[in-house]
Amino acid sequence: MAVDTLPAPPPETLSGGQRPPGVLSDRLFRWVALAAGLMVLVVLGLIIYSTTNQSLPWFRAEGFNAIFSDNWVPSAHHFGALGVIYGTLIVALIALIIAVPISVGIALYVTEVAPRRVRRPIVYIIDLLAAVPSVVFGLWALGVLEAPLANIYSSVSSATSGIPLLGDVFANPNSSGASFMTAGIVVAIMITPIVTAITREVYATCPASQKEAALALGATRWEMIRGAVFPHSRSGVTAAVIIGFGRAVGETIAVALIIGSSPRLTEQILGPGDTMASIIANQFGEATGTQRSALIGLGVVLLTLTVIIGIVARTVLARNQRKLGVV
Repeated sequence: MAVDTLPAPPPETLSGGQRPPGVLSDRLFRWVALAAGLMVLVVLGLIIYSTTNQSLPWFRAEGFNAIFSDNWVPSAHHFGALGVIYGTLIVALIALIIAVPISVGIALYVTEVAPRRVRRPIVYIIDLLAAVPSVVFGLWALGVLEAPLANIYSSVSSATSGIPLLGDVFANPNSSGASFMTAGIVVAIMITPIVTAITREVYATCPASQKEAALALGATRWEMIRGAVFPHSRSGVTAAVIIGFGRAVGETIAVALIIGSSPRLTEQILGPGDTMASIIANQFGEATGTQRSALIGLGVVLLTLTVIIGIVARTVLARNQRKLGVV
């Protein structure tokens, strides 16, 4: 009996027949997603090119030393940026010093201590606080916070007068309350929800087995947090702090309302000052010529600083994910 040894014909879909459904849509989706990703880079590149090009008259008039000189005097056509760069960093540093301990405490309470019925309202309030517009914080501080803080600043300045270092830092408080410190306090309130949310998510990734093992060995709740949660979450919390710092550096309207608009390089944090974002908001509408270019140049410096902070934060997060085996 003859046996047919010829191979069976391949399926129609594998021999050049009709394509399976979904191939064209998948390919179209791939190209659309690629175009969207490239569009972000193109837009960012155009922003950098446009702002840098418009800021060139500032660099031609002042030179690159304008970034490192403290002489922002528009009436004399001097636009040194060091004072406002310094003010930006001081406000952000004050905000971090205030916000980070509070954010870490809230995140620990929500993830490790609070019962479920208390946890949800706290999370909702934190998320709601993150959605409040910047101008609302500024107006609230301007109408409610500045006057009481002015009295407190005066008392602090009197109490620390004559003490080395502290006497200089808290000297000459502004009678209106507008100062680096006031701006730092308000910015701290504004970045607390962001740092809290990221820190809470990082703490939640700590494996339950590690925490249960620590408790099983007789550790108290605090010892379990210190020995299991903190080491596991160190890189993630660091990234949260860096992201909060990036948000603090870029705050504009609230800071412009309450910092006092005085670009200067000083150690007196209770006196008026200025930041890159606030001086752009306050002076750009009436600026012309070199001053306008200088303000755009400050925007370039601020953009560069923000991009660097973002890259550092992403690097820290990627390192943390590699340690956890996520990627």
